Amino acid sequence: MAPSTAPSGWPAWWLRRSLLSWMLWPLSLLFAGLTALRRGLYRLGLLRQQSAGVPVVVVGNLTVGGAGKTPLIVALAQGLQQAGWRPGIVSRGYGRRAAEGDAPIRVDAQSDPARCGDEPVLLARLTRCPVVVGRRRAQAALELRAACPDVDVILSDDGLQHLALARDVELVVVDQRRWGNGLLLPAGPLRESPARRRDATLGPETVLRQIDGGGARFALVRSLGDITHLTSGLSLSPSQFARRFGGQPLGAVAGIGHPAQFFAMLHSLGLSVQTRALGDHQPLATDALEGFPPDCPVLLTEKDAIKSGPLPPALRERLWVVGLRLQSPPDLLPWLQQQLEKARGLPTA
Repeated sequence: MAPSTAPSGWPAWWLRRSLLSWMLWPLSLLFAGLTALRRGLYRLGLLRQQSAGVPVVVVGNLTVGGAGKTPLIVALAQGLQQAGWRPGIVSRGYGRRAAEGDAPIRVDAQSDPARCGDEPVLLARLTRCPVVVGRRRAQAALELRAACPDVDVILSDDGLQHLALARDVELVVVDQRRWGNGLLLPAGPLRESPARRRDATLGPETVLRQIDGGGARFALVRSLGDITHLTSGLSLSPSQFARRFGGQPLGAVAGIGHPAQFFAMLHSLGLSVQTRALGDHQPLATDALEGFPPDCPVLLTEKDAIKSGPLPPALRERLWVVGLRLQSPPDLLPWLQQQLEKARGLPTA
């Protein structure tokens, strides 16, 4: 299914139960059966999981597309670093060239996003952790450990359904869309049932109050970080940017899992923004930035800015990069460290 360019990031029939979703429901039953069969084969040991040799934390979501995993991984990686851990990150590398094949690729802050994916490059830049991408996350984890033997915990960007990689902690991230219409693919956005066991569920407090189960719960608060001019490096706080540009038309582009959330945060600053939603991981082409008022500043996310290199210089001069930050509750990191100590077989308080 082609990525949606709707502000929700999903096709309309995934947000409510319509005639089309019910027509697709028999296929959802087939999808559920195949998923249960695969999980059962791992549970019985007929398919084997690969251990990375260090604790593994999988940060994922139960629905198709992004739900804000990247800011959470950044927050967790930085928190673990400050606590004395040496985290590494593995990722599928969505959006990278298919020609790169299955072999794991080491990613750094200067890597080409077309080769290894936009999110891994962003993670490498923001966390300074070693990052490896690969279609098989278990293989990527082993490559990471071989290249960086001092890594003592691995954060997996997505991968809840990639059962070949053994894991110690599973974190499910949910956003304002929750589970959509509550149906499995292709009738709805769910890759697994919301009843799926996990260690913790993380999301906005208002959303957590509307869902059941999910282990421990941690409320997340998302906010705008500094807004930085792409070429000059001039950085303004959101309030400074609003004072400087609040009286003029602006453009905004987002190729993320939930573009509407980003646009709403910009509108909350009182900005007059004409918005354009792209598919998640979609390349940032010149035509995606056309149609805005002439010469107006254009706002885009850090993930989209990663892909701006091929744009003409005159267009890059108009771009401002908006940081998306996440405030996690103070009890999240201590809780996570306790789970990691258990995984290492060490006594906990």
